[in-house]
Amino acid sequence: MMFVRRSYAVDLVVCVALGCDMFDCVFPTRTARFGSALVPWGSLQIKQKQYAKDFQPIDPECECPTCKRHSRAYLHALFKSDTAAMHHITIHNISYQLTLMRSVRQSIIEQRFPEFVQNFMRRMFSSGETYPGWAVDALASVNITLE
Repeated sequence: MMFVRRSYAVDLVVCVALGCDMFDCVFPTRTARFGSALVPWGSLQIKQKQYAKDFQPIDPECECPTCKRHSRAYLHALFKSDTAAMHHITIHNISYQLTLMRSVRQSIIEQRFPEFVQNFMRRMFSSGETYPGWAVDALASVNITLE
């Protein structure tokens, strides 16, 4: 079973729910150096051999230049010999984070943030894992319940 890190994006969404509106973190760029690509359901470890013959983009729904031009297999192969793989995944990860935070902002403007959080968490944990207790408790403290 592959470990999938989910908490970073969850951290951002929960912190917004608690009132934070400014973030400064190198996670999207630092994690890219190790082959970790952020996706709505966690992260993909592109250096793992399971991606050697996976010809879909990192995230089929992503509009970033990396996802438009390169497959997981290409990035996997590139990691073996070229630092450009890190750059491509960095571009994707920054795009992922920008898209996430734009979606958060839009849901607040449209007064549907609690629904956004519920849908975000449902997708992030779509494999049936239990939501982290700290996130459930923090969201409950601001009247956002997770089913």
